[in-house]
Amino acid sequence: MKTVNLTPHIACRPEDFAPTVLMPGDPLRAKMIAETFLTDAELVNNIRGIQGYTGLFQGSRVSVMASGMGIPSIGIYSYELFNVFGVKTIIRIGSAGAIHPELKLFDIVLGQGACTDSRYADQYDLPGTYAPIADFDLLARAVSVCKDRGFPCRVGNLLSSDVFYGDGGLESLLRWRKMGILAVEMESAALYMNAARAGKKALSICTISDLVEGGEVTSPEQRQNALQDMIQVALAIA
Repeated sequence: MKTVNLTPHIACRPEDFAPTVLMPGDPLRAKMIAETFLTDAELVNNIRGIQGYTGLFQGSRVSVMASGMGIPSIGIYSYELFNVFGVKTIIRIGSAGAIHPELKLFDIVLGQGACTDSRYADQYDLPGTYAPIADFDLLARAVSVCKDRGFPCRVGNLLSSDVFYGDGGLESLLRWRKMGILAVEMESAALYMNAARAGKKALSICTISDLVEGGEVTSPEQRQNALQDMIQVALAIA
């Protein structure tokens, strides 16, 4: 297959991607998903080590590609997939830190909306504050899959933060709790905004990997096993 560089970040042809792309943050997790869950998976992009694969899941064509960490990174990759490569749906699958006190390790959070401390929306020059939200059909189907399979999940608002080591510490982060925020991660708001601007679909499915209050965290091995449920949900709605 001849490599085509349509953007500085993705080197393949638009037809090399399926209409739906699953998007973990970690390139090695993208590789694991492709090798574990897809048949006839082919590496279609490896620029900067951001691995992208396309294969079959139960006979349907599906792609999986890493987003990297943070709003700037997923902002680039999701924009290019939506606007250059013709992808119709992106489902983010990643980890999050629990803010809501009732969440437990390994619970699944479905991001109905994504608040943010980022100024990513400033580029749209809107006369007000924009509220990034998921595609309702994807969300409803994900809820149904979780219920059918007995996966513990909650639906609500995520916080997409620009900082991992915030100077305000735990107190600053927990201020979001009073507004019902479930968990903190670093990508969903940009994904939802890019999808809205392009007229496409997006949903973030997150697994709780740590509790921001109390400091309880999971090991890499525990996360790898726990993420299987979240991946199954994403593949079921892809």
